[in-house]
Amino acid sequence: MSVNQDWSDVRVKELCDRVRQIAYDLHVYLGTGYLEKIYENGLLHRLAKAGIRCEKQVPVQVLDDDQFCLGEYKLDLVVEEILVVEIKAARGIDDKHVAQILGYPKATTLSHGLLVNFGSAKFQIRKFKM
Repeated sequence: MSVNQDWSDVRVKELCDRVRQIAYDLHVYLGTGYLEKIYENGLLHRLAKAGIRCEKQVPVQVLDDDQFCLGEYKLDLVVEEILVVEIKAARGIDDKHVAQILGYPKATTLSHGLLVNFGSAKFQIRKFKM
């Protein structure tokens, strides 16, 4: 592993830890019962207050092997241009949520992700390296 790769992994881990804490604090503050958009806006706002660069609803094209566009979708949040955050407001993390985040590297250059569920009484978050 190169020195740059080591730094990248350390940076991603530290970033994930910060996002995890900020998301947890938002969950404690808001509780359950809101739409995903509310949690997305809240997390974006709190990340910005913490000095963390973040974009919401980042458009992505899914391309075939010949670069033909098969369709488009939007990533909930992209943090510091290296971490995708998928937000859910469901009873629990489902296999289809996991499949969704694991599919992102095929359409992006992002290989790290957090799946955050605000809909459960118990805060749920999972980290992925895809």
